[in-house]
Amino acid sequence: MENNIFKTAAGEASAEFTEKRSRFIGYIKPVANEEEAVDFIEKIKSRHWDAKHNAYAYCAGLGNELSQRYSDDGEPQGTAGMPVLDVIRKSGIMNTVIVVTRYFGGVLLGAPGLVRAYGKAASLALEQAGISEYVLCDKLYLTVDYSFLSRFQREIPKRDWVIDDIDYGEKVILTVMIKKDGLDEFKNFATELTNGGCQVVFNNESEYIKI
Repeated sequence: MENNIFKTAAGEASAEFTEKRSRFIGYIKPVANEEEAVDFIEKIKSRHWDAKHNAYAYCAGLGNELSQRYSDDGEPQGTAGMPVLDVIRKSGIMNTVIVVTRYFGGVLLGAPGLVRAYGKAASLALEQAGISEYVLCDKLYLTVDYSFLSRFQREIPKRDWVIDDIDYGEKVILTVMIKKDGLDEFKNFATELTNGGCQVVFNNESEYIKI
């Protein structure tokens, strides 16, 4: 993962299939932190309280805050939670939790069969959800006269920048999200567009936005 970019599940989704009479249901959700991941796991466990197993894995947080966990939930060690975590790792996604529910059908699958089934359920859920990419952006505050507003609204999106908010006061203050290390480029752009009649403020605020 590049420092300024990460991928995650695009949304909450589920998928299921049957393998030798056992029913496997994969659930996936993007999460912001470990607490949200645990809440989702408990939600699925509560929904499927009568299932034989609710194995899971998640990768939550970024950088030094990264936390990865998995559980086989009663299946033989390494046959359920780890295959789910492998799907997360190999796809390169972060901040994602996957729970695979199994209703036992009476036929033993063996360790290799379990690994394949849990991995398949996780992969199908991810396929249903899709993947979104987020980039770390700096938050800038651009103050201009109203006469320049429409021009900025037209030109900013053309340069892959995002207007996150507009404050209509005595002058217009636009909150603009730009990719890291683009401050000088934006200042030059804004100065040229207004012939120097603008103010750009950067308060060292950054956040990830979907691209």
